[in-house]
Amino acid sequence: MGTRRDARERAVQFLFQHDLNPPENLADALESFWGSQRAEAIAEEKAPARWNEPLAEPPPPSTEEAATRLFADPLIRGTLEHRDAIDAYIVTHAKNWDLRRMAVVDRNIIRLAVYEMLHRDDIPPVVSINEAVDIAKKFSTEDSGKFVNGILDKIKGQLLRPARIVK
Repeated sequence: MGTRRDARERAVQFLFQHDLNPPENLADALESFWGSQRAEAIAEEKAPARWNEPLAEPPPPSTEEAATRLFADPLIRGTLEHRDAIDAYIVTHAKNWDLRRMAVVDRNIIRLAVYEMLHRDDIPPVVSINEAVDIAKKFSTEDSGKFVNGILDKIKGQLLRPARIVK
């Protein structure tokens, strides 16, 4: 899996968590999140062969982990910073769908993609849509990919920039 896909998946996981249980301090919540992600990866890699063996000392973060966080953190922060405007934008394009009726994971996948489409000129909108659809297929229901694609495609049609190239 590519670093950017991994970063988007992690961003969706954090946004999901934030949506259900908003933290008082975003910086602390991000540190805790990244620490838990790292601890989980280390535990999987370094699990002792036997239950009574001690865990090995954790290695320093890899270049790949650092690159994932470097791409994901601005996505998370940007999505949260613009969340009210993004939600309003989604509501105008999601006919007959109240934002709170959407599955939490779908809602946050859409929020992330809309943030990219509106605020990240370095990412072509079609890339944001394709990534969102693939993440929805992985983390949500069988029909979520179509649902996410339908809403994001309507939004893409209203953009004032090319859909397939970087601005």
